[in-house]
Amino acid sequence: MASAVIKFSAILFFVAVCAADVSEFAGGPPPVTEVCLGCICQATSGCKKGLTCEGDACGLFRITWAYWADAGKPTIRGQSPDDPDAYPNCTNDPYCAALAVQGYMRKFAQDCNGDGQIDCYDYMAIHKKGGYGCVGELPFNYVNVFNQCVGRRRQIRRLTHSN
Repeated sequence: MASAVIKFSAILFFVAVCAADVSEFAGGPPPVTEVCLGCICQATSGCKKGLTCEGDACGLFRITWAYWADAGKPTIRGQSPDDPDAYPNCTNDPYCAALAVQGYMRKFAQDCNGDGQIDCYDYMAIHKKGGYGCVGELPFNYVNVFNQCVGRRRQIRRLTHSN
């Protein structure tokens, strides 16, 4: 159990580093918290480092070209968004991919589950189903991995705050 907590903490730290300072690019705090971003990553790809493009999706967050474009076409190292390699370079880079997720959520934030608030569960649904169709059933495995991730994070938070 301890190794699972350490591994999970390392993954969240990795995603947190990737998501750090995203607010300076978009003029405000990022809509998706570091924990939420980490759990979306976990549910989407298992956050397996080294993932590249397969089919029409790339990177840790399995981002499509259309998603990247809707996110504002973020790029790395000042690369032009019109460069043919801009999309795969960004989506295969953890920091830039996190920036794309933040941009997408900033554009499409909505209450997908009808609970009156826009939160991590809505962002998870938007990421999986898209900004125009986040209402309705989601794949069981995706939601299950996401919920387990969120639950582990709560457990870690309780353990660290009780000491």
